[in-house]
This record gives sequence, C-alpha cells and structure tokens, in this order.
Amino acid sequence: MNLHEYQSKRVFARYGIPIPNGDVASTPVEAREVAKVLGGPVVVKAQVLVGGRGKAGGIKVAQTPDEAEEKADAILGMDIKGLTVGKVLVDQAADIRDEIYLGLTIDRARRRVVMMGSSEGGVDIEEVAATMPEKIIKIAIDPFIGFRSYQALELALELGIPTELT
Repeated sequence: MNLHEYQSKRVFARYGIPIPNGDVASTPVEAREVAKVLGGPVVVKAQVLVGGRGKAGGIKVAQTPDEAEEKADAILGMDIKGLTVGKVLVDQAADIRDEIYLGLTIDRARRRVVMMGSSEGGVDIEEVAATMPEKIIKIAIDPFIGFRSYQALELALELGIPTELT
C-alpha cells in the first residue's frame, strides 16, 4: 500500500502524532482558501507517489494566500517522474532547525516492515542512499510484536536526537 503525504499525516494525527495544520487541494482556488484559513506562510506540496518532489519543483513556499494559489497553479498538472500532479498539500510553514528522514518500507525477502531513518534529512534521501548508505539506519520490525520502545530509543540515539526529547 502506498500513501500520499496527506493520507499519512491523517493516520499520524489519528494516533496523536503532531503534524502541521494543513489540508489537501485539487485546484489553485482551493489552495488559496486553505492558505487563507491557515494564515501566515504555507508550503504547497505536490502529492505524487514518488521521491524527488522538491528537486522537481513540486514543493514551494508561499507567503500569502494569493501566492499559494499561484504556486498551486504551477504545481497542479506538473509531471514529476512520469506522474501527473492532481492534488497539492497546503501546510503551515514551520521554522526548521534540523531535518531528519523517517520512512517505512517492506523488506519482502525478510518478510518484515523496516523503519529507516537518517539525520541527513529527506530532500536528497535518494542521493544519501546512493553515496552514503551507512547514514541510513534500518530497523526491522517483527510483525508479531510490533515496533518496540527500545527500537524507537535506539533509532533516536542513532539520529542524534537529544535524550531529553526521547
């Protein structure tokens, strides 16, 4: 199963994981309305099931609702690695001090879900995987016992997250 970013964020919110305020839009006008409700700067993000959206021009910051409409107009219909953008996520912009990458994938050979993390951030994760694979931490999750707190702590420590935040 593949989930768009906005779908994943809804799952996170359902389980109490903090996410930025935002909503999905299918038209530039909808993007402007979402930005107006959010107030302040927003990030307009292409919703396609492929990496490299930022490098392809599919993620843009907008300072005003009108600018969010313009950015959405430029992104909607865009082709990113063979996929046409039909929706954008309009999220409240955040001041980013540090960025980490977290992802889940299925290792079919091991029949396990694998959580991956990297302190190198998420924008160039494909490049990190190709040039510095040791910077990507992988933790196999046993399907019978699930993700355990000690695994979360191990991952946090490997990523350099201060212990007071764990």
